[in-house]
Amino acid sequence: MAPRSRAAVAAGVAAALAAAIAWRALWQEPRADRVRERELRLPHWPARLDGLRVALISDLHAGAPHVDEDRIARLVDTVAPHRPDLILLLGDFIDPTVAGGTEVAPEAVAERLGRLEAPLGVFAVLGNHDWDHAGARVGAALRAAGIAVLENEAIDLGRLHLAGLADLRTRGADVERTLARVPPERPVLLLSHDPDVFPRVPRRVALTVAGHTHGGQVAVPVLRRRNIPSRFGERYARGHIVEDGRHLYVTAGFGTTGWPVRLLAPSEVVILRLRPAAPPPRGPAVRPRRGPIRIRGAGRRRARGPARR
Repeated sequence: MAPRSRAAVAAGVAAALAAAIAWRALWQEPRADRVRERELRLPHWPARLDGLRVALISDLHAGAPHVDEDRIARLVDTVAPHRPDLILLLGDFIDPTVAGGTEVAPEAVAERLGRLEAPLGVFAVLGNHDWDHAGARVGAALRAAGIAVLENEAIDLGRLHLAGLADLRTRGADVERTLARVPPERPVLLLSHDPDVFPRVPRRVALTVAGHTHGGQVAVPVLRRRNIPSRFGERYARGHIVEDGRHLYVTAGFGTTGWPVRLLAPSEVVILRLRPAAPPPRGPAVRPRRGPIRIRGAGRRRARGPARR
């Protein structure tokens, strides 16, 4: 093959590769309706809650080119068949600043999310974009739609406690004061929009859940390090992180920020199946359990949470 022909072939291959990457980053990954299911073994999770299923939805950034009101409605329809016991919304519901986006009213987002149902309820914390662009309006809209919003508050669900932190960057996350309201012997899940609070979380918290990082959004190894909005770099990028016996799960989230692209970090909803840490083996006579005990709350009614203050 002549040098000119080889150059033409190489240019064609490069163009096809660039087109494939552009399609994936600009369309396929930002619009993925992926639901990831993960099982976590937690040392401070009681046997009576074995198998509890918790859905994590974070970083909608409604108003971005790929996240309009219809897509949020489809998100709700996608989650419903998985029948989670508890649904946690981890902040950044709106963002009118994404390139090419438009403004979406917090009330429109909340109205659609208000269709989410789980036996133990639907709860939320707010993120930095919520406070930056709409202030208290986002929280008010969610509460009006029947979703409890926690800001440095804890709530007793009967079988466990939920503790929700205010946004670390805009409001001040008070881990100590929030957990002081939880009896020491009770299992507790901690909600935070930003995972940077994790080093301050005590070991008695069974699991901390967070969003905010988008998994880097463009998760090419060198680029991701620059794109993750965390003072810890890639330490809390996404997924299940264990430090000193403490457990954190960071979801890569649903929407986009800055530019409407995702690469190697597709849009996701995560459903966690929480189980007690496996006991140490005691010999061949010990039989494995045949299946988890399913946990269901009393009825299908959505929890309304604490009254607005």
